[in-house]
Amino acid sequence: MKISGVMTPDPFCLRTTDTVGYAASKFREEKIDAAPVVDEAGKPVGLFTKTHLFDVVEGGHDSGASVERWMTSPVTTVAPHSPAEDVLKGRFPAAPVVDAEGRIVGIVTRDDVRNSLLVEFGKSHEKLKTILESSYNAIIAIDAKGFVTNWNSASERITGIGRKQAIGRMLTDVLPMSELMTVLKNGRTKRGQKLQLGQTVAITNRAPIIKGGEIVGAVAVLQDISDLESIAAELKTTRELNKELDAIIDSVYEGLYITDGQANTLKINKAYTRLTGIKGDEVLGKNMKELVDSGYYSQSVTLLVLEKKKPVTIMHVIKGKKKYLITGNPVYNENNEIFRVVTTVRDVTELNRLKQKLETAEKLSAKYHLEIQHLRSQQMKQTEFIERSEKMKDVLNLAFQAAKGSATVLILGETGVGKELVARYIHKNSPRSQAPFINVNCAAIPENLLESELFGYEKGAFTDATTFKPGMFELADTGTIFLDEIGDLAFSLQAKLLRVLQEKEVTRIGGTKHRKLNIRIIAATNRDLGRLVKEGSFREDLYYRLNVIPILIPPLRMRMEEIPYLARHFLAVLNKQYGRSKAMDDRDIETLMQYTWPGNIRELRNIIERWVVVENEDLISLVRLEDEGLPAPFQQSDKAVLLKEAVSELEKRLLSEALTSGGSTRKAARQLGISQPSFLRRARKYGIDTGW
Repeated sequence: MKISGVMTPDPFCLRTTDTVGYAASKFREEKIDAAPVVDEAGKPVGLFTKTHLFDVVEGGHDSGASVERWMTSPVTTVAPHSPAEDVLKGRFPAAPVVDAEGRIVGIVTRDDVRNSLLVEFGKSHEKLKTILESSYNAIIAIDAKGFVTNWNSASERITGIGRKQAIGRMLTDVLPMSELMTVLKNGRTKRGQKLQLGQTVAITNRAPIIKGGEIVGAVAVLQDISDLESIAAELKTTRELNKELDAIIDSVYEGLYITDGQANTLKINKAYTRLTGIKGDEVLGKNMKELVDSGYYSQSVTLLVLEKKKPVTIMHVIKGKKKYLITGNPVYNENNEIFRVVTTVRDVTELNRLKQKLETAEKLSAKYHLEIQHLRSQQMKQTEFIERSEKMKDVLNLAFQAAKGSATVLILGETGVGKELVARYIHKNSPRSQAPFINVNCAAIPENLLESELFGYEKGAFTDATTFKPGMFELADTGTIFLDEIGDLAFSLQAKLLRVLQEKEVTRIGGTKHRKLNIRIIAATNRDLGRLVKEGSFREDLYYRLNVIPILIPPLRMRMEEIPYLARHFLAVLNKQYGRSKAMDDRDIETLMQYTWPGNIRELRNIIERWVVVENEDLISLVRLEDEGLPAPFQQSDKAVLLKEAVSELEKRLLSEALTSGGSTRKAARQLGISQPSFLRRARKYGIDTGW
């Protein structure tokens, strides 16, 4: 803004000889606050203002005195082309405006400049407001304290929040998830971040507002890209469909030859090149009539289809080589016009060879089917239960009822109680018994591998994925998948498992195709899922989806009556496995029944297996069993303690009598049917003097 646009031109001027009273009357008449004082040549020599008038009146001075006595001199002058802001920098309330010869052409005051600047500011403000309102992008601004100062119409449209609900409020109350407050605090610009606001997808750029080196606010610009997202998604889908179509065409074993409605060649697949030896660059873009005339083909089924407007099949010789069975099919558009002709090419010789291969494969398939059935029946025999308690009978009855349907089963119980056996029992007695039973231990597979194991992956999904791999869910299709240790499943995978349960479909990693599944899901855990839900480490909705039919397997200490049967069963199985002939008597069983078995059935089997493998004697000894590693009972009744004391006393007496009658530790050990080192160890245990 120049001074020429602000000044008052041709101002009233005082002469040095004019009186103060004259100046006061002219100030009132001209309604001015200051006037330049000029000499006889009309050049400014001073400035007389209302302040000078006040000084005269307050001081009681003579109003007839000349203004020269009171004026400010020398006076600062400004040029018309100078910036108006220069007046605000000066120390005087007004300044004469002079031309190049020093003659007065106007006067400008600070008030003139301020008023003009306010007018310009108002115009700029309205212009900026109009620009902001006209912007298709949302523009949101906050002050240094985080209060919203700007919220244009696009902000209302994109966020769904009205201006009145936003202006003057803390941004965190309006948009709690906004990161603009972070920009306000750290002063760092953030660009190109995608933001989801309801159904709207936006790209947001955020920057601090800096003035005088201080952060005085922050501004965010949001560009609605929902339409672009939709277009990009459609384009991506189209490209994927085209790639998928090309892959399908090239994977077809028969030769394919595709033309448009004018018989121009559009595409041939790899099988066509393999069968005929004709490559794409030889025929693509060429008309079938041209190819027939040039001798590539003796006749064209495509031309026959276009002529007869129906499917046509011929026997044909290509390039004077083999005979081919060729079938052309017309494809019609919405106007019932042929716009494509799809021709399939089959090598008759190859068809006969494939027929023979198929017959051979069918025979092998029948053979393998019988073998698989046999293997499955052998596998199922291993899942037979030994149940002698009412608790386990109730468990198996419930499992048998659950096997009739396809509802999800959640098997609960401590480690080693036989949760997998119950799962296999359900599968064996279900309509899916001839289909796969897939066992997955969620705790045994690392989290970063478990997702690919469960869901599979497509080629190129990650660096080492050179081919596709179906996941466990796909392998279990039509059968049963057993998810053991489900309580240890990573939280990130729980949502994907929930989708499988809800939608009965799975999508491989790196893929987009949803594969429908027909599976039965059985889960098991030794953890308290209800407590995990409260702690937030297990999804509540997944818990309810799994807990359709809960089956609780009691621990072995709650069904001690089964121990004799289980022990003898394991002994028989392990004797056969290791080629041994070990045996145990009732005292051994009593010893086993004194233990609380925190490891349950698995621990019982492991202890018997250890004895079968490492023990030299064929008959297990109650004392030897304890000495060879059977853990002390966690909880014993008074009777059990008395029994143990009685056994110790009996053993001590037998050792002493054998040593006395035998005369040596070697003979004493032989009498008792144990080894000499074992005799010495037990004698030292009871403080018996052996002379060693």
